[in-house]
Amino acid sequence: MLTGLAVTGCSRTVIVEPAKDAANPKCADIMLTLPDEISGEKARTTSSQGTKAWGDPNVAVLRCGVTPPGPTTDQCVSVSGVDWISKPAEDDESTWKFTSYGRTPAVEVLVNRKAESGNDVLAAISPTLSKVPAENECVGAEDIAG
Repeated sequence: MLTGLAVTGCSRTVIVEPAKDAANPKCADIMLTLPDEISGEKARTTSSQGTKAWGDPNVAVLRCGVTPPGPTTDQCVSVSGVDWISKPAEDDESTWKFTSYGRTPAVEVLVNRKAESGNDVLAAISPTLSKVPAENECVGAEDIAG
């Protein structure tokens, strides 16, 4: 799993492994404009560049600079004009993983399904990502059928 906790004084820092391209200058722009709160859950301090977490316990953890996903048959959802690949996290059935599609740098958001709706989290984050120009968009079978 990508997240953990470390105790530092009186505050708890969320330990998040940075993405490969976390130092991308566009990630810095994204990080500066993300919301300070999602569904009443305040942002928390994280251990790595290009990361942000909300809630205690975490309701969502974001990493900027992940490898952009290629074509996939995984479910794609569009929220506020931003496409997201949506699937369960590989190592935790209570966590859902959303990866932005068609934008560089790509952003990954892990959402605790027991604590928060993925749609609410993406609705809060997507306006920030919509400022990054889309290079591609999700297409379904109905879009490519002749």
